[in-house]
Amino acid sequence: MSHPLLEKHRATLEGALHAIATRGYWSAYNEMPSPKAYGETAPEDGKLAFEAHLGEDFALGQPGQTAWHGGEESPYGIELNVTYPVCDIDGLIAAGEQAMPGWQAAGADGRTGICLEILDRLNRQSFELAHAVMMTTGQGWMMAFQAGAPHAQERGLEAVAYAYREQRFVPHEATWEKPQGKNPPLVLKKHFEIVGRGVGVVVGCGTFPTWNTYPGLFAALATGNAVIVKPHGNAILPAAITVRTIRAVLAENGIDADLVTLCVPAERETTQKLVTHPAVKSVDFTGGNVFGQWLLDHCRQAQVYAELAGVNNIVIDSTDAYKRMLGNLAFTLALYSGQMCTTSQAILVPAGGIATDDGHKSFDEVCADLARAVTGFLAKPEVAHAVLGAIQSADTLRRIEEAGSGTLGTVILAPTRLENPEFPKAEVRTPVLLACDAGDEAAYMEERFGPIAFIVKVADTAAAIALSERIITTHGALTAGVYSTSAEVIDAMTAATWRSKVALSINLTGGVFVNQSAAYSDYHGTGGNPAANASYSDSAFVANRFRVVQRRYHV
Repeated sequence: MSHPLLEKHRATLEGALHAIATRGYWSAYNEMPSPKAYGETAPEDGKLAFEAHLGEDFALGQPGQTAWHGGEESPYGIELNVTYPVCDIDGLIAAGEQAMPGWQAAGADGRTGICLEILDRLNRQSFELAHAVMMTTGQGWMMAFQAGAPHAQERGLEAVAYAYREQRFVPHEATWEKPQGKNPPLVLKKHFEIVGRGVGVVVGCGTFPTWNTYPGLFAALATGNAVIVKPHGNAILPAAITVRTIRAVLAENGIDADLVTLCVPAERETTQKLVTHPAVKSVDFTGGNVFGQWLLDHCRQAQVYAELAGVNNIVIDSTDAYKRMLGNLAFTLALYSGQMCTTSQAILVPAGGIATDDGHKSFDEVCADLARAVTGFLAKPEVAHAVLGAIQSADTLRRIEEAGSGTLGTVILAPTRLENPEFPKAEVRTPVLLACDAGDEAAYMEERFGPIAFIVKVADTAAAIALSERIITTHGALTAGVYSTSAEVIDAMTAATWRSKVALSINLTGGVFVNQSAAYSDYHGTGGNPAANASYSDSAFVANRFRVVQRRYHV
């Protein structure tokens, strides 16, 4: 008899399993913030639930609490003033280890059913989560809702589906019978137990605190591990809401709630102590190269799943949809002010220009036309604010200022500061476009996180493809793109991306953008270049998080 929650959510699980096998479009959770989908009172209820956290202590009832800590600053300039429990690390780890045998005893079916129930519960909190994501990250409302709630939940469900599938490959028991000729056969009974590797730590990022956290969180949880969520210091609230909900569902189902805890360190050294603790066996991380590399170098006791910085790029050879190509690129560069790990940074254009359906365009014309497309797209303030959101960190503001000063290349489009009437303290900037030569590698060949893009002049298309491959092989990328009307060029770019191991988008001109990734269908990262050593999601993302321990005896 399978677990009752697995039966309750079986249709959702079967849908996810079918989707990861076929890679077609499928969705478990509605991406539109619609009262029809979430209930007539859901938008107001969610807003009130978010506002109820402001200025309060966020109690979680975790072991070893020593203090309260907060300090989040909203990019929109509103006062958050939420404080969170600071807990002794050894206490959190010991509590997690103590909770694991009960979680193991639930079996793969029970763990999967409870994880599905958690995701269902989080989905009902989508409006509350969306406000928390918006106000801590600076995302616009629609992105905060979609990426922060249903799309993050889809990525969590995807990880659960992979975990369930991998665990199902392990039989519970077997009878092993080896013939011995005239003598009676050797007969052994064998049992196989799936056991979690140990405590998992998920280190969140400041820009996508749920979307980038849920895959590792649910992959570790579904495979039998305790999980400690260590959020980014400026995006704690979405993680705290998530952890509170998980703890509630665990407790309701007879599982020790301390299986999942929130770790809010008062200083960086605490995080380093946490991730290098001998009991920690997996670490999921999204963020910058400096700390990411530190984790890879120092967490020798754990499997580290790291998504780091990269230099995403696009090769433009030719196009038969010039205006639509420019429109697609303009949206790509503007979306959430380029504060996405998938946003294109280097656009490689031949020095001799490109052939288009609007006639031949010189390199300078491509630069000017793309600048006009960005400006035109953001001309209406309501569109600009919805798409751009706000700048998440002071470091990004400094990078924008540096790029706008012209020290990194010729300024094609200067950044401008926009006033958001709804949030007067918000730091809003339009994208910066720079032109430079392929030889100016110091400028464009490192990630400059934020709304900063380079149009790089290359000798010709072949040189562009070779440069794209070298950038990805050396510095990594999560996305690459090509625009061309030539099958030979597309084939050459495809081969280059196979060698450099990066996802390729070809001639995107419609409502799909290179920086978007669809759960169950798109693999987010390949794990094959320096930008990430893992993928959301594939079998490798879950299979190494559990171990099979067998016992055998004579029958």
